[in-house]
Amino acid sequence: MTLPVSYSWSPVGQRVRVPYEANAGRRLNGIGGYFSHGALAGRLEYELYLGLPKSSAKKTNQKTKGPVVSLPEGVCFEEVGPIDGPRLLAFIWRLAGCPAVHASDWKRVRPLYIWMDNYSVHIGTAVRDARSALETAGIYLRYLPAYSPELSRIEPIWNDLKYYEMNTRSFDDILALRTAATAALDRKASKLMAASRKSENELRAAA
Repeated sequence: MTLPVSYSWSPVGQRVRVPYEANAGRRLNGIGGYFSHGALAGRLEYELYLGLPKSSAKKTNQKTKGPVVSLPEGVCFEEVGPIDGPRLLAFIWRLAGCPAVHASDWKRVRPLYIWMDNYSVHIGTAVRDARSALETAGIYLRYLPAYSPELSRIEPIWNDLKYYEMNTRSFDDILALRTAATAALDRKASKLMAASRKSENELRAAA
């Protein structure tokens, strides 16, 4: 689980060595939302899930492989797996401020527009089927043009996290990687909120 190496330095004549740990089916899956405008401008929300090795044996009558081989101590199945449609939708409802058990007539006071790229989960069946309910609640999904990461407000945040906020580049334990990623995300969230508040104060009209 070695992150990409951006750049480094070393004394003349000495070579920098970064230990490499192969993913081997282990990875950290993350989902995030950044509020660029409105009352919550500057706020970063995220969720992380562990990607763990699975059994090579196929399930009966299914094309997918078997269950996770083993869970690390203290980890439950709800913390494991990819970002799929149901998890994305649960995250969107949470971003919108919807109660954990929302009534069918719940609606935001202000409309919320969520911009996403064209990743398969973002445009999948689960999301398409939920769009009517989302729009009834004042939540509107919008999509960036294909192959346009430069238009995404959250893409520079992910890039900064991966290349600059996480100084340790290689992890031999998935839980250590999650701990480091959580700390980096929390630091970045604090920086973004502080920058947003500073900009708001600087743009405030004179008395």
